[in-house]
Amino acid sequence: MDEFELIGRFFASAECARPDAAVALGIGDDCALLELPADEQLAISTDTLVAGVHFPEGCDAFLLGQRALAVTASDLAGMGASPIGFTLALTLPALDNAWLDAFARGLDTMATGCRLVLLGGDTTRGPLSMTLTVFGRTPKGRALRRNGARPGDLLCVGGTLGDAAAAVDVVLGRESAPEPLQTRLLQRYWTPQPQLALGEALRGVATAALDISDGLLADCMHVARASGVALRIETARIPVPADLCAWRGRSPALLLAMTGGDDYRIAFTLAAAALPTVQAAHPEVVAIGMVEAGLPGLTLVDEYGRETQPSRTGYLHFGSDEHD
Repeated sequence: MDEFELIGRFFASAECARPDAAVALGIGDDCALLELPADEQLAISTDTLVAGVHFPEGCDAFLLGQRALAVTASDLAGMGASPIGFTLALTLPALDNAWLDAFARGLDTMATGCRLVLLGGDTTRGPLSMTLTVFGRTPKGRALRRNGARPGDLLCVGGTLGDAAAAVDVVLGRESAPEPLQTRLLQRYWTPQPQLALGEALRGVATAALDISDGLLADCMHVARASGVALRIETARIPVPADLCAWRGRSPALLLAMTGGDDYRIAFTLAAAALPTVQAAHPEVVAIGMVEAGLPGLTLVDEYGRETQPSRTGYLHFGSDEHD
C-alpha cells in the first residue's frame, strides 16, 4: 500500500472528510480551499504529539486519534473560534492496517463531535508522531485574546480541574483509582471535550481567554503578562472534584489542578456583571479570582487569607519558560 492508497482507505472516506459550506475543496488536491466571508477572520493553530513524550508508546490507537485532535481543537475554543477543519501530518514507523483503522475511527469520532472537516495532510515513515493544524472562523475583531484583562475583572475557569493530570499514573499503569473515578480520569485524559460552545459564547463578553493545557497557573501567567496585570487566585475556589480530593488528598489534588495541565478548559476574564449570564448558559463556569493592577504575576490566597507566590506553575517543554 502506498501513501495515496493509505490516505484513501483510512482517511479520505471518513465521515469527517466530507466538505461543508466553509470548505470549497478538501482532500484530493495540492491544497484545500476555504470559503471565508469578508467580515470574518481565520484562526489557525498547530500541535505536534510525539510518542513517548505526549502519549505512551503502545497506547490504544482509537483513543489516541480522539486525543490528538481534541487537544488541538481546544485552541479554537480558547480563541472563541467556530470550527472549520483540520489537517493531519502523520509519521508512522511501519504500515499497520489495524492500528490505522482504529486511529482513523478515533479521529473521525472527535472530528464529528467538534464539527471539524478533514482537509488533507501528509504521511511519511519515521518515529510515531502527528502534527495537526486546526482552522476556525471568528467575526472580525471578536476573537478572544490573552491581552485584554482589566483590573476589576473576574478570573474564571470553564469547569473542574485536575482529573487529566491525576490520570497520568493510571494511563502509565503505575496505579489504579477506585471506580467510578478511574473511568472518569481516563475519559478526561483520552477524550477531553474542547469547550467550543463556551468559547463562542464568550465572544464580545470575555476580556481575555485561553485554553488550559500546561496548567492553570502557567496559562494564567500568560494572560497576566500579555495584559500587563496581576492575577489574584483564591485556591479554595478552584474547582477540584470531591472524589479526586478524597483519593489523593485535598492538597495534592489542588496542586494537580493548579499545575498538572491537560485540562483543556477555558480560563478567561470578564466584568463581574457579565458572569451570571454566562453561568446561566454554562453552569460549569466558576469564578476563582480577580484581576488587579500591578506588575504581571500571580498571587495565591488560601482559605485563611494567606498570600503566596507560586514556585511552580506548570509543564515546561524545555525547562526554561512556560510553553505557549
